[in-house]
Amino acid sequence: MVHPPAPTGGRRVHVEAEVLGVAYDAADFLEFLRRAGLDPEEVRLNDPIIEWGGGGPDVWS
Repeated sequence: MVHPPAPTGGRRVHVEAEVLGVAYDAADFLEFLRRAGLDPEEVRLNDPIIEWGGGGPDVWS
């Protein structure tokens, strides 16, 4: 889940119950996925498995 942008910028990212951090752009988001064990080269930001709250992968602030 990628939460809606915060008023101060960035979007909180979590997988199941674990908060991975705050991403300020797609590169941050992909890094969080890499740390969670996914291959960022195989992830498509528009994949339906990714839930985008408050805007899609082009909205960060």
